[in-house]
Amino acid sequence: MKNTAQQFWELLYLFEDYLTGGYEQQREVPLLSLPGDACCDEKKACFSEAADEMKILEKEILTCRKCGLCGTRHLAVPGEGVLCPSVVVIGEGPGAEEDRTGRPFVGAAGKYLDKWLSAIDGDRNTNCYICNLVKCRPPGNRDPEEDEIEACLTYLVRQLDLLKPKVILAAGRIASQRLTGLDSGIGILRGKVYDFKGIPVVPTYHPSAVLRNQDLRRPVWEDLKQLQILLSGR
Repeated sequence: MKNTAQQFWELLYLFEDYLTGGYEQQREVPLLSLPGDACCDEKKACFSEAADEMKILEKEILTCRKCGLCGTRHLAVPGEGVLCPSVVVIGEGPGAEEDRTGRPFVGAAGKYLDKWLSAIDGDRNTNCYICNLVKCRPPGNRDPEEDEIEACLTYLVRQLDLLKPKVILAAGRIASQRLTGLDSGIGILRGKVYDFKGIPVVPTYHPSAVLRNQDLRRPVWEDLKQLQILLSGR
C-alpha cells in the first residue's frame, strides 16, 4: 500500500507531465515518507488500547465499594476529558451536582474552572481532563477522610498512567496536600511547582473558594500563568 508521501509525488509528477507534454511519463516515485506515516497505525493502536483501558477503569470506579462513601453516593464520578491531555485538573471530591450527574466540576465552581482553562486555551473537550482525588461525594461536602483518599488513590494513579499529562493543576488544599506530600495550607503551597510521579504539579485555590473570595483571583491567575509556562516549555 502506498503511503501519503508516495501518493503526493505521483500527483506532482502527473501535474508536471500535463504541463510539459500533455501525457503521462513513466518514472520512479521516491521512497519517502511524511512525518507520522510509519507510526500512524501504531499510534492509533496505542490510543485505542488506552481508551479501552480507561473504559474498564471507569466501570471499576462506578461500581467501587472500597470505602463507606459507596453507601451515601448517588453516582460515582470517574472523570471527564480527553486522552493524552495537556493538563489534568484534580480537585478534592464531587459536590451535590456532580453526585447527581456523574460528571466532575459541573456546578458553579465547574463553570468557573472552565473559564480559567479557557483563559490559557484549555478545554475539557479538546486538551484537558478533569477529575477528583475521591470519586464519590463525601456527605455534606465534608473533607474526605484518609481511608477514603487511600481507597481512591490507586484509581487516580492509574488514570494518570493512561492520560500522561504534561502538567497537573491541583485545585484546592486537600488535592494539593496529597499531590505534594506536604501538610501546609494552600496559601503556602501555591506559587511553586512540585512533582507527582514525574508530572509537574501546580497547586492553586479551588474555584469555589475564589467564588467566595474574589481577592484570590490574582494569585490564581499567577498560578495559571505558571502552568502555561510549563506547557510552553519556556
